[in-house]
This record gives sequence, C-alpha cells and structure tokens, in this order.
Amino acid sequence: MVTFLVSIVILIIGYAVYALYIERVFGADENRKTPAVTMPDGVDYMPMKWGKVFLIQFLNIAGLGPIFGAIAGAMWGPVAYIWIVLGAIFAGAVHDYFSGMLSIKHKGLSITEIAGIYMGNFTRQFMRGFTVFLMIMVGTVFIMGPARILSGMTEGFGSMNFWIVIVFLYYILATMLPIDKVIGRFYPFFGAVLLFMAISLITALLINDFPLPELTLDTMTNMRANAEQFPIFPMLFITIACGAISGFHATQSPLMARCLSNEKLGRRVFYGAMITEAIVAMIWATIAMSFFRGIDELNQVMIANNGNAAIVVNDVAVSLLGKAGAILALLGVVAAPITSGDTAFRSARLIVSDFVKLKQGPIKNRLLVSIPLFTIGLLLTQINFDVIWRYFAWSNQTLATIVLWTITVYLAREKKNFWITLIPALFMTMVVTTYIFLAPEGLGLTKNISYTMGAVLTLVAAAMFGWFMTKRSNAKTITS
Repeated sequence: MVTFLVSIVILIIGYAVYALYIERVFGADENRKTPAVTMPDGVDYMPMKWGKVFLIQFLNIAGLGPIFGAIAGAMWGPVAYIWIVLGAIFAGAVHDYFSGMLSIKHKGLSITEIAGIYMGNFTRQFMRGFTVFLMIMVGTVFIMGPARILSGMTEGFGSMNFWIVIVFLYYILATMLPIDKVIGRFYPFFGAVLLFMAISLITALLINDFPLPELTLDTMTNMRANAEQFPIFPMLFITIACGAISGFHATQSPLMARCLSNEKLGRRVFYGAMITEAIVAMIWATIAMSFFRGIDELNQVMIANNGNAAIVVNDVAVSLLGKAGAILALLGVVAAPITSGDTAFRSARLIVSDFVKLKQGPIKNRLLVSIPLFTIGLLLTQINFDVIWRYFAWSNQTLATIVLWTITVYLAREKKNFWITLIPALFMTMVVTTYIFLAPEGLGLTKNISYTMGAVLTLVAAAMFGWFMTKRSNAKTITS
C-alpha cells in the first residue's frame, strides 16, 4: 500500500510543481485571446467552461488505455509503477500540454500541421497520412472492442456485426454534429463516471483487505510469464501507453484547444488530464496485481483468456461492487472506448480538412471528408482485432515520439529549455525503434541486434538534432 500511496502523491506533486515550470517555459498568457474567442464557428471552435473541457479531454484521451493497458502492464509486476509515474510527469503530460498549447498558438491547427511548421514539409506530409491512418485504426479498435463485449452481453439478441453497425451510426452522428451537441453535453458525465468507477474499486479493494503490491529490490524485476519473450524494455513501454505517454493524446488536445477561452487553463486541462489518467492507470494496475492475490495469478488469468482484459474488468467490478459494478463496467468498458473512438474520427476529419483547407461549417463539407474515413474504418473491422491492436500500440508510441521531437525543435527555435522534451524524445526513440526490430509483429530479431539497432538509430536522431542546433547557430553568426 505504501508504494501505491507514494506514487499517487508523487503524481500530484508533479502537477503542482513541474506543471507550473512547464507552463512558464511555454509562456502562457491569460491576456492573449485564444482561437475559441477569435474564431468561433459553431461547430469545432466554441468556448466552454474549463471543468467541462477537462472532463472531455480526460475521457477523450482515456478510452480503454488506462484500464486495459494498465492491466496488461501489471503482468510485469510493480516495476510498471515506475513507468506510469515518471512517464506521466516528465513525458506524457508535457507532450499533452505542448500539443494543446501549440495548437492554441497556431489558431487551433491539428498536430500534423504543427509538426510541418517546425519539422518541415516532408514531416507534414508523412504526419498527415500516418496520423489519419492511426485515427482510423483507433476508431476501428474502439468499435470492435465494445461491439465484442456488447454481443457477449446480449447473446441471442444482437451479433457482433449488429453492434458494429450501431456503434458506427453513433460515430457518424457524434463526428458530424457541433461539439456542444453530443460531446459537450454527455462526455463530461462519462468522464466523471470513469473516475468514480476507479475510485470506488480501489476503495472496495482496500476495505476488503486485498494484498497490495510493493515495489522493492526483490520485486523490481520482470515478473511476467515467459519473461524472456517479453523483456521490460521495450515491451512494457509500448504496452502501458495512455497511462504514461500516448501519441493519440496529441490528436485530441487540439480538439479542446479550440474550446479553451484562456491560455492559463491549459495546465489544468492538458497537463492535469494526463496526470488524472495516470492515477486511473495506477489504480487499475494495483487492482490487477491485487485482485487475483498475486502477479503470477494475474498472468495465469490473462493467458487463459488470451489477454482479454475486458474479462478482468468485468470480474473485478462485479465482485467488488455487485450489480452497481456491472453497470459501471458497462459504462467504463463500453462507453469510454466508444467516446474515444468517435473523437478519433472527429480528429481525422479535422486533420483532413486542415490539409485540404475545407471549412467545416457547412454540413456538406463535413460529409465530404467523413464518408471516406468511415468507409475505410468499416472495411478494417473485417480484419482480425488482435492484429489491428498490435500495430496500433506501436504506431501510437511512434506518433508520441515524433510529437516530442516537434516540441523539442520548437523549444530550441524559441530559445527555451529544450531538454525537457529532448530527453523523453531520445528515450521514446529507443523504445519504438528497438520494439519494431524485436517484436514478432515487427522484424522478430534477437535482443542483441534489436538493442544495438535501437541505440544506433537513437544516436542518429541525437546527431541530427545536434546538426540542426549547429546549423541554426552558424546561421545566426553569419547574419550578425
């Protein structure tokens, strides 16, 4: 219990102290007008109260991430706590804050266009295609997951394809309507429910005297079944994404950047939502390690159910909270991913509209962009869910890495402390490159080769940034 409580306290201190420093580095100005104030369009640009924006941001970036990812990450044992805490404070929350604030700085632009401004046209073109594809994959994953659960709960009434169609119809509705009609009205409630569910479960766990895991020298090791096939680095850092750092968040922050009326609210909404999500991830990782009375037992349950974390969530919720838990499980495991899925498609629509410079006020323009996106998503639902999920996980962290590099270049150009994102960018570069060489869905190479290639590519990235800084310094010298 000591490890869990200390971790929560550190996360809160991170928000109270480090977030203030990050805000000063960016230079948030409460007197500078935001796009929500200067560019309202009645669809996407619309001022909202910060509390509502916070809950929408939290729900958008959460989805299944801090639940399913934390449960899967808990299979490695208490070492997962270190990544959740340090990753959230020094990487994920910084990543989310700057992706939101840079969007405000650039009139609500999507992260793809922001990357192009600071990283060049090639990066812009790559990010446009890569991010839209990732958003479609996110939407597809968050269609198939809830549809699978609903079909199991309504056996004899609706098949999985039936629920896919129902969810798809909802996605179309939520993506097309102005942001205050569905998202602004209902998502704050679902965000509050997701928080209430996590707090209720950890409280019930403590009341029932379950053994909480502790991080010690003995437990700071790889406790996952088949540990040799699943090394902590880089596997854990890909598995736990939304609870520590996630590229998907960079696509969601601009949505809320178009609704904030004051730059000073960015710390609460962007940095604060990430820290809140990390706390939820801490809760679910603790529950997973405790509920089955040990990490070995958790591994056995997950392997027996083919890694299906939804079964763990349902068992935990019903066992600890009874019928109320079943309702919360339904809201948490079905509603939460659905609400992230529709904002993924909404992000894709906005990214494409930014690219083709098509105003999104007229309904016909929204239809023109949305119909092809939904068609691709519908086709992807016919592919094996596990295959889509594996590639989504790696793509997600790769996007986070690119965004970190974008922020680093921005900070360097503005003569600000770029080390706050350079170090996380280098670390995540090592993670995603090593993973693609090592993982079965990647090249499946040996550890030695994978670690070596990951290190080499990380050094190349560092050298390229060094070259950028040298070139910039020389250009200033010649000018002066």
